Amino acid sequence: MQKITPFLWFNDQAEEAMNFYTSIFKNSKITMLRRYGEEGPGPKGSVMTGTFELEGQEFMALNGGPHFSFSPAISLFVDCQTQEEVDELWDKLSAGGAPNQCGWLQDKYGVSWQIIPSVLGDMLGDKNPAKAGAVMKAMLQMRKIDIKGLQEAYEQA
Repeated sequence: MQKITPFLWFNDQAEEAMNFYTSIFKNSKITMLRRYGEEGPGPKGSVMTGTFELEGQEFMALNGGPHFSFSPAISLFVDCQTQEEVDELWDKLSAGGAPNQCGWLQDKYGVSWQIIPSVLGDMLGDKNPAKAGAVMKAMLQMRKIDIKGLQEAYEQA
């Protein structure tokens, strides 16, 4: 087990969410499910907690009831290498959810994700402030990040 593991609190959709996430990311799997017994507090046989891995990162999930909900103040950052990867993850994770600005989206469970190509960080960190600024301006106009649009802004600065 890794030293620090993100712990996700769901109302009653933990198993469904784990199946959804592991169907999207390669190298992913559900590693453990604990189900409620007769004593509850959840319905007997429903998932109490589970662990799953996405691309080698371990997560824990809980069906804890409606007491807490997710906030965009915490998000899962996904480093993408290609536009195809950005497009695929964006389309799958935003289905039933809500796209936001600058590569952020909220999935159908309320979990916030950042689907970001690696090249964005490289361009924003450019020593030429005009190039970095042009990329920032272009990014602020995007929902899903478009690498070609970023590159055009970078090259025109």
